[in-house]
Amino acid sequence: QVQLVESGGGLVQAGGSLRLSCAASGSIFSINTMGWHRQAPGKQRELVATITREGITQYADSVKGRFTISRDNAKNTVYLQMNSLKPEDTAVYYCNAGVLTTPSLRFNTVWGQGTQVTVSS
Repeated sequence: QVQLVESGGGLVQAGGSLRLSCAASGSIFSINTMGWHRQAPGKQRELVATITREGITQYADSVKGRFTISRDNAKNTVYLQMNSLKPEDTAVYYCNAGVLTTPSLRFNTVWGQGTQVTVSS
């Protein structure tokens, strides 16, 4: 069993910054790609950013130049630095990870419980 726990969400004014963290724990052999998604009220969940174990990143067009994803492989943790926040960034942010578990060496996609980010205008 693997768990992902997010932290760092909250309320911020437009133009402000927040840093989200997501720590994985449990029966982990290795973690492949990690990512952040978000879901606003009444909308579908959308991809925000991903990062491979080697550090290759991808971003949604809507956050390019404002958000930065990073990870610490030794800590099994992924981060999302969010700058120049806009009201339309308001959503529940979820992290996910592709995890190879031990001792079964099975691959699973694991999701966190989500953290609320609210940007006021």
